[in-house]
Amino acid sequence: MPFHSADPSRRVLVAMSGGVDSSVAAALLAAEGCDCAGVTLKLFRDGEDNAGGRAAPPRERSCCSLSDTEDARAVAHRLGIPFYVFNFTERFERQVMDRFAAGYLAGETPNPCIDCNRFIKFSALLERASALDYGLISTGHYVRAEFDEGGGRWLLRKGLDTDKDQSYVLYAMTQEQLARTRFPLGELTKPQVREIAAAHGFWNARKRDSQDICFVPGGDYGAFLERWTGRALPPGDFLTPDGCVLGRHKGTARYTLGQRKGLGLALPRPGYVCAICPAENTVTVGDEPLLFSRELEARDINLIACARLERPVRCRAKVRYRQAEQPAEAEQTGPDTLRLRFDQPQRAITPGQAVVLYDGDTVIGGGTIGSA
Repeated sequence: MPFHSADPSRRVLVAMSGGVDSSVAAALLAAEGCDCAGVTLKLFRDGEDNAGGRAAPPRERSCCSLSDTEDARAVAHRLGIPFYVFNFTERFERQVMDRFAAGYLAGETPNPCIDCNRFIKFSALLERASALDYGLISTGHYVRAEFDEGGGRWLLRKGLDTDKDQSYVLYAMTQEQLARTRFPLGELTKPQVREIAAAHGFWNARKRDSQDICFVPGGDYGAFLERWTGRALPPGDFLTPDGCVLGRHKGTARYTLGQRKGLGLALPRPGYVCAICPAENTVTVGDEPLLFSRELEARDINLIACARLERPVRCRAKVRYRQAEQPAEAEQTGPDTLRLRFDQPQRAITPGQAVVLYDGDTVIGGGTIGSA
């Protein structure tokens, strides 16, 4: 019989994707004696992927499918906790899919998982939790949240499993969100999580992790953009750095900085996408050294470890999820902007991606790369 607490601080809504991580997070909280409920977020319209009625593609290796919902429901039933499905379709379309499309059409390479965490999991879900008198939410992310008594702020720290650490995609969390979120997996490794799942008899103990962006299965961004916007991506010119025409591209939104494969060009040596200009409908291709730069400007920044960077600070930073952190100096240049200078040139600093700053295992903050 599930426990029901009158204390909101003991009541936790657990975001359950149907995967092993969120399942174990729910199991650990239930074992602590928390009053838990599992919830899966419905992010897609039934049988279509937008209001225009266009058919949604299959999502075999991504999250948020119908089978994932049933997996989450089965785990909740096994744990004896309530289970709900919250429909956040409209908000997901507006704040994740629309932003993703706008970014690509503007020549950037956005990260929709960061927007999903920022606007859905740690915003919309917290609002729903408050409405239902749940004081806390929980996810299966491999990070740690700790309150620093000396600084009077909540801190976001890396998960102890360095291979699974997900602090990069959570840099946008606010103080209130950190205060109201539990991360039960922060001090566990993935093998330990799978062992716990197996001990509980969860059939998803060996379920593979989702890899595709949930609404772009197979990574065909161009096909998604044409389906989502309802218009074809116009072809244009591939250019050399000095402006000579190399051939024709299939739409600027089909390319990203640093890309080498899939260009369809016959070149005497490897060529890399060095610049994308939607206004001119051109894609510049050049030699790999042209991809390296030391400085970047970031916008829409969010700081966690401090309210503001009062002076330039030494840190380590990375400009993509799987990149090793690199030594750099950061300087806040406005209320929501900063400039970062790396000690060594970095390859393909890509507008639209996130830059995240670290002090050891603590996230200082981050922002969206605007230019390099």
